[in-house]
Amino acid sequence: MVHTLPKLPYSYDALEPFIDAKTMEIHYTKHHQTYVDKLNAALEKYPKLQKKTPEELISNLNDIPEEIRTAVRNHGGGHWNHSLFWQLLAKDVKLNGAIAKAIDKTFGSFDKFKEQLSSAALNRFGSGWAWLVVSKEEKLEIVSTGNQDSPLSEGKIPILGIDVWEHAYYLKYQNKRADYISAFFNIINWKKVDELYKKALK
Repeated sequence: MVHTLPKLPYSYDALEPFIDAKTMEIHYTKHHQTYVDKLNAALEKYPKLQKKTPEELISNLNDIPEEIRTAVRNHGGGHWNHSLFWQLLAKDVKLNGAIAKAIDKTFGSFDKFKEQLSSAALNRFGSGWAWLVVSKEEKLEIVSTGNQDSPLSEGKIPILGIDVWEHAYYLKYQNKRADYISAFFNIINWKKVDELYKKALK
């Protein structure tokens, strides 16, 4: 299997003014494409591993030969993280359904959830992600990972993630990561998050 860039489910300007079109275009066509290309290059001599999905690869990093493990971790993680991220973005989708109830139950209120996820994203030193995940015990948790690491490698299922690499926001927000994080809450595709949450419980 040759890994490919998934089709973006909307136009580059669909998330304006919260994420500008030029950032979306560069993020998708340059950064994500590079992860795909370098993952394929890392797997070139390993036909058995080529048959595995990115999720399978990064969920079982200890099974990856040491000479390509870092490349698969970085580029396989980058490919999978971004493939999920694009699906999680949409304007004007209200929080509803099972995930809304679970957030209230776990965090006490949406505002408290927002505060905790924002804090995880803001305080991630350097590049990385903040995630809402479903734990092995089927509980909601907020975690943060560095670089392109995924909670999948810890047995946790991401259902919402915010990319805090500078390339995700710097053209519009410069060094104001907090402003980008605040804007992010206007473009969460809660329908997709709810779908992923229910799937994680099965």
